[in-house]
Amino acid sequence: MLWEALFLGSILLYLFYRWATANFDFFEKRGIPYDKPFPVFGSLTQITLRRSSIFYTIKDLYNKHKGSVYGIFFQTTPIYLIRDPEILRKITVKDFDHFVNHRDFFGDSPNDLFCNSLIQLKGDKWKDMRSTLSPAFTGSRLRQMFDLINQVAADSAKYLQQLQAEAHGKGVELELKDYATRFATDVIASTAFGLQVNSFENKENQFYMLGKKATTFNWKLNLRFTLFLHFKSLMKLLKVEIFDPSITSYFRYLVLDALKYRKEHNIRRADMINLLMEARGIFPSDSPKSHSRDWTDTEMIAQCFIFFFAGFETVSTLICFAAQELMENPEVQEKVYQEIAEVNERLEGKQVTYEALQGMKYLDMVINETLRKWPGAVNLDRKCTKDFVFEADGKRIEIKKGQTIMIPVVGLQHDPQYFPNPEKFDPERFSSANKDNIKPFTYMPFGEGPRNCIGSRFALLEAKAILYYLVRDFHIVPGKKSTIPMVLGNNGFQVAPKNGYWVKLTSRSKN
Repeated sequence: MLWEALFLGSILLYLFYRWATANFDFFEKRGIPYDKPFPVFGSLTQITLRRSSIFYTIKDLYNKHKGSVYGIFFQTTPIYLIRDPEILRKITVKDFDHFVNHRDFFGDSPNDLFCNSLIQLKGDKWKDMRSTLSPAFTGSRLRQMFDLINQVAADSAKYLQQLQAEAHGKGVELELKDYATRFATDVIASTAFGLQVNSFENKENQFYMLGKKATTFNWKLNLRFTLFLHFKSLMKLLKVEIFDPSITSYFRYLVLDALKYRKEHNIRRADMINLLMEARGIFPSDSPKSHSRDWTDTEMIAQCFIFFFAGFETVSTLICFAAQELMENPEVQEKVYQEIAEVNERLEGKQVTYEALQGMKYLDMVINETLRKWPGAVNLDRKCTKDFVFEADGKRIEIKKGQTIMIPVVGLQHDPQYFPNPEKFDPERFSSANKDNIKPFTYMPFGEGPRNCIGSRFALLEAKAILYYLVRDFHIVPGKKSTIPMVLGNNGFQVAPKNGYWVKLTSRSKN
């Protein structure tokens, strides 16, 4: 009996191994150099086992081969890693119709909010939703929302000033991620939902706590993500959602209740909820409708959810990395402060305006360089929707419909061929004299082409607003818990420092 069990186990193990390695000769057959994969995990073993960060893994894969195309594996799926900016131009812009969609990571559940968000929608449905949401991020809409953003930024500065007063001028050591996520939470609550949650005073408000729960990659969320990545069909069959049902249920209630209340009381506001009401014809819209599609409740709620998710994590991370670099590079911080001082002198004591903030070109340079060195999305993907043929490395390469390509953003942005001395934080790369020297399609923190990040201008405005107040009022200096240079933790798919974003803030007013 024991031998029979061992024999059966051996057969099953062999069959599993053959299944797990069935595609591993994919690139060899095509004469394309590739990374030797590990069964089940493919090229991302270190990430899956949380022995490294995706930031370092993508950089390493990019640097393993100097040609235009390199083969890697996501679990058992072959993926073309594209290193050539000219080929990326074709994929993202010129021949975009061949690569309209993102890779389907988590299935296509009709009830899951993430699966129905703009980032995962496909084909005409994506195109129609993009045109529905685009009016929310025009210059005129951003100008309308600026007062809401600026009020939250000013309130967050008052919170820091209060902490300084309690420290009696000794300075305050601060873990910036907590501060930045509270700021991002309040901005999203105000600009998207018309809520005033004040996360700096009401520290455990439901809106903030659920955002933190959705973006904290603890073992439960990592397990859920891993199961979805490996067993999409089973998760769909079992009706399991990517995020905790308490989070999605809250957002369903929040959006539907707001829609109902505003309709009954004819309340209009320059925010995401108002845009959804315009899309449904409840309120008249200034923008002509480009399609006749009627969106379901889930599809509408999903856009609010992804706006919240991206804003909570992506914007707060940008703010933290920017502040870290200003701490590590005091001469850059001083230049930012001088620009702010010049703007304030022109304002003559008045509150900063949209135009004044947008005119701060050196602050723009600092944020752009932060995004180069620490991109929020270290890699991007596209799924081939029509067979695509191109020449690379002296050979003809054909990417078939259904296959996937990867854009190694962090590799390109840290390539000394395009950005000399890439580990140096140098905002001058983006000065008016130098920015035109940047090779197109080597800098793409928000993607490129029609499928670029729809909310990038909003994110940059948020970051500029909070950094304006932070540098205006405080010196950002190293504290006892600060780490210089920053070391990223082995956080798998999340990019975050090993020991947190610790800085010390000392008031400028006493100087």
